[in-house]
Amino acid sequence: MKELFRKYKTVVRFVLLFLGTYLVLSLLYGLYLKLSEGGEYFPDFITNLVARQTTSILSGLGYQSTLISEGPVPKLLINFNGRNIAEIIEGCNSVSIIILFISFVISFAEKFKKTFLFIFSGAVLIYIVNVLRIVILVIALYHYPEQENLLHSVVFPGIIYGMVFLLWMLWVKMLSPKPTKS
Repeated sequence: MKELFRKYKTVVRFVLLFLGTYLVLSLLYGLYLKLSEGGEYFPDFITNLVARQTTSILSGLGYQSTLISEGPVPKLLINFNGRNIAEIIEGCNSVSIIILFISFVISFAEKFKKTFLFIFSGAVLIYIVNVLRIVILVIALYHYPEQENLLHSVVFPGIIYGMVFLLWMLWVKMLSPKPTKS
């Protein structure tokens, strides 16, 4: 058994770092959500911020958009040009995607500064792309409501997860040893 662990040390290290990081960050996020209940920002600060930034961008693009908070379900409705178009729930805030991203990067961590800078810049990029993704989704749902399932379940998750995958590939490429010239 010891021989097996030695042989697959790198794989075991990756799995343990990934699962450990994911578990710790997910537990911290769950605690954050629990502490956010009944707070000043509904449903929680980050989700509320994403919804407000989305409506601000839509308004900046010349669309009439407002946020509506109603009902017992923790969600915010985006009223777009007089119609309730989208619901912003906790899952729309990109935090769980950022946790997944961070867990992978830490699993291949090298130098602290390089890892920290990549995690920070990647998380900011994921957050920004997520807000822009929601903006585009709201506009698309307004014009093509019959395509809601395709847009919400396939196209737009594909954008955010595809970008995370590309960031992961960039991280691995940055860590790959460079061939030396002879």
